[in-house]
Amino acid sequence: MRGPLEHIRVLDLTIARAGPTAVRLLADWGADVIKVEPPPRKDAQGNSVTGGRHGSDEQNLHRNKRSVAIDLKSEAGQKLFQLMAMDADVVVENFRSDVKFRLAVDYETLRSVNPKLVYASISGFGQDGPYRSRPGVDQIIQGMSGLMSVTGEPGGGPMRVGVAISDTSAGMFLGQGILLALLHRERTGEGQWVHTSLLEAMLSKLDFQGARYTMDGEVPTQQGNDHPTQVPMGTFEAQDGHVNIAAFGSHMWRRFCDALGAKDLFEHSDYQSVGQRVGRRDQIKQDMNRITRVFTVAELVRRLNEAGVPCGPINDIGQAFEDPQVQHLTMAKSAEHPQLGDVNLVRSPINLSGFPQSARFHCAAPDTGADGAAVLAELGLGADEIQSLQSLGVIV
Repeated sequence: MRGPLEHIRVLDLTIARAGPTAVRLLADWGADVIKVEPPPRKDAQGNSVTGGRHGSDEQNLHRNKRSVAIDLKSEAGQKLFQLMAMDADVVVENFRSDVKFRLAVDYETLRSVNPKLVYASISGFGQDGPYRSRPGVDQIIQGMSGLMSVTGEPGGGPMRVGVAISDTSAGMFLGQGILLALLHRERTGEGQWVHTSLLEAMLSKLDFQGARYTMDGEVPTQQGNDHPTQVPMGTFEAQDGHVNIAAFGSHMWRRFCDALGAKDLFEHSDYQSVGQRVGRRDQIKQDMNRITRVFTVAELVRRLNEAGVPCGPINDIGQAFEDPQVQHLTMAKSAEHPQLGDVNLVRSPINLSGFPQSARFHCAAPDTGADGAAVLAELGLGADEIQSLQSLGVIV
């Protein structure tokens, strides 16, 4: 598969969501990703977080990869993986620390066979510290990071974000870290250990909300659908639903009032400065709703955008993917699966002029061990060796 990473081989030991998100970044841009996973068990019910391999979640996470099933609990399986690591550029894992040492896939072990290796790890709380051995999943981190304390309506209690935001954020950050390490290796020839955690990623994603505390000592609170600092900016009522409007600042405020014929609102003595509007958040929202609920969603979106005021509908997921702009961007594209046929998945949001988005994904997510014989043959193993490993249960 062509791409800026087509010269990079990645061994993917990840499970769940955060690790696969990082690897997906590499796979989508041409890296030869080999997913190394345990041989399937007859009583296995699929990953409890992301479902079975033929489900939408796993297909979306593991497209553009090949799969080899190796029993890393066996000595022969560990030696086979180390042979693969000698020829790899990147290894990505999200095991607990004791597991990766027990399976002999830790950084020091693999660096001894390949000093140029970029070894990437993701965990719930970090590779060291008092919580290093705790299991960490998205919802736990959403709560511990403070995110749930600023999400939801005031007084409504903590609220989780509707997507696995800490998983996907940590995955994106780890993907970026891998690319940084590869750039450094191109200049120096040195590999290194790259790692992040769900907790680090989520604290970073707090961004200005976090800086309000670290710099000013202010603890942000829930603001519901209103922006925490910009007024007016939030969700407003329409005749047939709701819209989001950003009319903060003097210019936007004037344009909003002009576009909806709200002269009285613009001339209101309580709203003559930005500071006045910020100090009267609830009052201005009530007055604006009296204006906006006269119009339909479509009318508000048209009038305000024509006036240069950001305004958009509040879509469900289906409406979002059917939106004309999303259709133009082709955010969904297909991959061929040998059993499922064509499956539509969500593409990478990155666009490179040198590597335009392809019409289709290179391949759907493979079944466990589907590419084992081919990958091991590329490493120089003969048919008899491969058959022997299969008979011993080291590979499938």
